[in-house]
Amino acid sequence: MFFNSSINKKIYYEIHGQGNPVILLNGIMMSTASWKPFLPALSKTCKVILVDLLDMGQSDNMADREQYVQPLQADILSEFVDHLGLERVSIMGISYGGEVAIEFACKYPQKLAKLMLFNTAAYTSDRLWASGEGWNAVGETLNGEAYYAVTIPYFYSVKFFDEHKEWMDGRKQVLSTLFSSFDFQDRMRRLVLSTKDYDYRDRLCEIKAPTLILGCLADTIIPIKDQQYLHEHIKGSHFVVIPDAGHCSMLEKPEIFVTLISGFVNITEDINI
Repeated sequence: MFFNSSINKKIYYEIHGQGNPVILLNGIMMSTASWKPFLPALSKTCKVILVDLLDMGQSDNMADREQYVQPLQADILSEFVDHLGLERVSIMGISYGGEVAIEFACKYPQKLAKLMLFNTAAYTSDRLWASGEGWNAVGETLNGEAYYAVTIPYFYSVKFFDEHKEWMDGRKQVLSTLFSSFDFQDRMRRLVLSTKDYDYRDRLCEIKAPTLILGCLADTIIPIKDQQYLHEHIKGSHFVVIPDAGHCSMLEKPEIFVTLISGFVNITEDINI
């Protein structure tokens, strides 16, 4: 399904299951299709809402606007929540999606029921920005195998990468073709550029919604200290640490991923001990 945003861009979305609504926000290279393996389990307990943000998946690209800032994604997300007729909704964002979720939480707190931030940072560090610039430089070559080599292996823990060689080889074959696409690289370039000035460190104190933060000790894209920072600056937040997973926590630990989302979304009353 699509809805037409105020900037005349069509946004693709899907709804699965019944229950308390939760929007899953993609990481920077993801789309709604990325969540397919998790839908059977999550949709049993939640109304799962998938959405491709601007320049992602089946949503419109921003080729007519070479540069835009990331908070625009949060504004479109707010329009999307209104389009669905929801007063409040829980949001889970991973990486880029987590950044958009933070922006949404600060700009539209009245629309947020619960917030889940997985493998997410409060700002774009110099190191993270350098990685993004490197991705874009290699992306310009449209060499899909080279782009895969400088991105995907670093999203996983060494343990997972070594133990799932056949699966990773299959991913390489599929993704190398995708990464050779001009459309994909054109979108990725803008998505990376949109994060350059992202910095919500001074606004985390504004977040009042119940918040769950997940970090992974083997995450080399966004180190565990960045999730620790979120926990220390979002009052009352909960912090879960996975010791043997990398940046793609949902793929390395799918059972934990589903359990955390389903459990957190569906706790509707305080537990008094």
